[in-house]
Amino acid sequence: MADTTDTTAGGVAGDDTRPISGRTGAKAGGKASGGKRAGKNAAATAARSGSTGPGGPGGPSKGRTRPDKSTGGPAKDAPAKTGGGAGNARTDGEPEAATAAPGAPAPGAPVDGAPVDGVSRRRLLGTAGAAGAASLIVGGVAGATGAEAVRGKPTPLTDVGSGVVPFHGTHQSGIVQPAQAHGHLVAFDLTGGTDRRGAAALMRRWSAAAAELMAGRPPQGDDSGVALDAGPSSLTVTFGFGRTFFDRVGLTDRRPDALEPLPAFTADAIDGKRSNGDLWVQIGADDALVAFHALRLLQKEAAGSARVRWQMTGFNRTPGATAQPMTGRNLMGQIDGTNNPKPSSADFAKKIFVPDDQQGTDSWMAGGSYAVVRRIRMLLDSWDNLSLERQERVIGRRKSDGAPLSGGTETTRVDLDKMGADGALSIPGDAHIRVASPANNRGAAMLRRAFSYHDGFLDDGAPDAGLLFIAWQADPLKGFVPVQRKLDRGDGLSRFLRHEASALFAVPGGCDEGGYVGQHLLEG
Repeated sequence: MADTTDTTAGGVAGDDTRPISGRTGAKAGGKASGGKRAGKNAAATAARSGSTGPGGPGGPSKGRTRPDKSTGGPAKDAPAKTGGGAGNARTDGEPEAATAAPGAPAPGAPVDGAPVDGVSRRRLLGTAGAAGAASLIVGGVAGATGAEAVRGKPTPLTDVGSGVVPFHGTHQSGIVQPAQAHGHLVAFDLTGGTDRRGAAALMRRWSAAAAELMAGRPPQGDDSGVALDAGPSSLTVTFGFGRTFFDRVGLTDRRPDALEPLPAFTADAIDGKRSNGDLWVQIGADDALVAFHALRLLQKEAAGSARVRWQMTGFNRTPGATAQPMTGRNLMGQIDGTNNPKPSSADFAKKIFVPDDQQGTDSWMAGGSYAVVRRIRMLLDSWDNLSLERQERVIGRRKSDGAPLSGGTETTRVDLDKMGADGALSIPGDAHIRVASPANNRGAAMLRRAFSYHDGFLDDGAPDAGLLFIAWQADPLKGFVPVQRKLDRGDGLSRFLRHEASALFAVPGGCDEGGYVGQHLLEG
């Protein structure tokens, strides 16, 4: 935002309203002129000219400060009492000031026209800008002004930190909520001595900690202070169980059929060390320290029961970075997530969540969902070499606004049958949105909730960057698997992607207060 406040070095220096003592002001000027009369004349001259600077020719202007030109607001107008020597200048109601060096502001006195009870954000920014332009001149003034802002009650810059997502409920958090600006995905393997009872104790500790963190409160015994100054920042913590978890805790007979291993795909280059796991935790927050704090605390709570198998960190656009809410973009620059199932749709719950009346050995999954997690590296160097037109044809949408090449806006229904003026399909046969369309996959759908990632550069200089893809569905064999098989065979985008890690987790429903996630499985 442009700020029209005059914050040039001359403007700030000229607005210096710090009171000075009689010894360094009028009396000093009088002695320099050779007598008491000259001193009075010098003081009068200073008063008429309005100069109150420490290097000005005269002394204080009857103890008053001038309006603040940099903000247009009035300065404190309390008279400054003057005495017979340095350090006696102070405002009404203030304690006696200590001796100050010539030119320094009296302790507790208003600085540069700022009100004692705080400064406006506009003024603070203006002073900071001036300090950048002429730090040697106004650095001390900017520092004192900043101190006043800290002591006062500044207006919050945004409301990002105040967002609260409840931990308890029918479903776990982190599924239907918009993906946050910062995310961590981490998988754990149970230690050799952790049995069913130990796993239950761990899930109880994790659930209690997550509930406190998501409410913006430090869990009992947490004195790290990592996120002490932040609100909950829309923190969500989600827990899931991998296929091997059931073997570890002796519950193989209660493992859902939907947790069958995902099939291999031709585009896969899977690293087993960064795949699967007994337990999975998804953490998201709109503040990086809040997200890290949750990750670190849960890892500490797992000590002795489970150890980290792999961990991945991702990000999205920060809330408020765009003028209005809009669908996010991935690292290819494409709007990503336009055709996601909407919670308002009549069949949303049926496609995303396990029915609440689920029966049989996996009845404990009622209200839960299944998460397919894929680390997908984007071949950005190859992608960026394509022309804009070619990129749009690979995806099937305009890059600028996400509208389908068949016409309309981002939310316009895709017309897969529309032909262009040249007689060819407006949306090419291998375009990503055509191949992935539910219409071409017998209605198969999943809720994609992803984070981008960038982990540096590979040996050849290519960015190790892409998408931490998370797909939610009631049954992965009816959601992710058929769609990915179709993409694997004929998606034009697949040439620019490498699937490098893969995992599937059963994510139970939420829990009530006093309970914990997975309780129906581990105690049922």
